[in-house]
Amino acid sequence: MSLLDKVNAMKMPFAELKGVKFTEVEKDRVVARMLVRPDLCTLHHTIHGGAVMALADSVGAAATVINLPEDAKGTTTIESKTNFIGGAKEGATVVATATPVHRGRRTQVWQTRLETEDGKLVAVVTQTQMVL
Repeated sequence: MSLLDKVNAMKMPFAELKGVKFTEVEKDRVVARMLVRPDLCTLHHTIHGGAVMALADSVGAAATVINLPEDAKGTTTIESKTNFIGGAKEGATVVATATPVHRGRRTQVWQTRLETEDGKLVAVVTQTQMVL
């Protein structure tokens, strides 16, 4: 089973609810896409900050799972920092790319860049995942 197949086989109900689609999965890079739907927007048809953070959290969690030590039971987010740079309008697709900052036995730190398909930077998220 490929790493992409492994991630797509994971039950991630909240990611599914948001419409997150994983497209590339490697040990050092995980990419997912999410359509900016009306129910993920603010009053001005722009992606809500919570939707941005939730997308990044899903991608960082998936990246951690494929990098867990053999004896680990799972992972949970223990810290997340979001720098909001720009918006993404309703109908746009946001592409989230997570890369590792640190992969240890007890924690992993991932940075996720979120951009529109045309390359406009929406946010940069750094999150720490605890290894359970």
